[in-house]
Amino acid sequence: MSVLKIFVPATIANISCGFDVLGLALDTIGDEMTIRKVAQKGIRITKITGQKLPLEIHKNVAGVAALALLAEIDTEFGFEIEIDKRIKPGSGIGSSAASSAGTVWAINELLGKPFNTTDLIRFSMEGERLASGVAHADNVAPALLGGFTLIRSYEPLDVVSIPTPKELYATIIHPQIEVKTSDAREILKTKVPLKEAIKQWGNVGGLISGLYSEDYALIGRSLQDFIVEPIRSILIPAFDAVKQQALSSGALGCGISGSGPSIFALSKGEDTALKVADAMKFVYEKVGIDYEIHVSKINKQGIKII
Repeated sequence: MSVLKIFVPATIANISCGFDVLGLALDTIGDEMTIRKVAQKGIRITKITGQKLPLEIHKNVAGVAALALLAEIDTEFGFEIEIDKRIKPGSGIGSSAASSAGTVWAINELLGKPFNTTDLIRFSMEGERLASGVAHADNVAPALLGGFTLIRSYEPLDVVSIPTPKELYATIIHPQIEVKTSDAREILKTKVPLKEAIKQWGNVGGLISGLYSEDYALIGRSLQDFIVEPIRSILIPAFDAVKQQALSSGALGCGISGSGPSIFALSKGEDTALKVADAMKFVYEKVGIDYEIHVSKINKQGIKII
């Protein structure tokens, strides 16, 4: 193979209780990328459509992630990258993660898969470092692996795939404002009261248990964030109203997707997820802010060739 065209899924990170350690991949939202193996050594980003982003490799997360990979292998050729950017930067559904993960996944395929998934996550994290100032993996891991993922440890990197209940759907509303991940991190507290941490640990354990056992009620009880959401929600217009309407419409739980401004809800069954979408729309029609809304199954595959 000398060229690959791929779909790279959008992702929801944190999933309320799992700041920087939990994430999931979406099925209906994502970028398309084309990566070519070429004679000239090095990395070049030749084309970006959909969003205005830099072509310079050191200023683009795709370029930085690719360079991290090539730093660990000697090749006699190079790679050209085209990005059809369908996930808006600053949306909270893994825009930078998609570019980073898609690039290293495709290059690894074109090289004959010399690197394992943990390596690819590690390389992708360098793109996230450029985007947010922190090399986190809660978006790139589900983009690469599909489904739900848990970052059990960053040092050393240890990523665990978590089963996806069959009837689980996500609803995401994206207010057309931008919240930069780096800005959303700056407002967070650096110390957490032990009482709040204990409640959060319990919810992480409960969510993982609920996913394994397909206990939707337990999943719903565990989708609570006592640490990050109270701070970041002030950046998102009508967040409390959206959450209340989503829960009243049958959602298992509702919270901030990544660093926002997107808001996600998880539901049992597509019918409920669509009702939740209507409830979210109702709030934002009143607020008068433009939005995009998506209803998606959980993507169990991750990146795929198209």
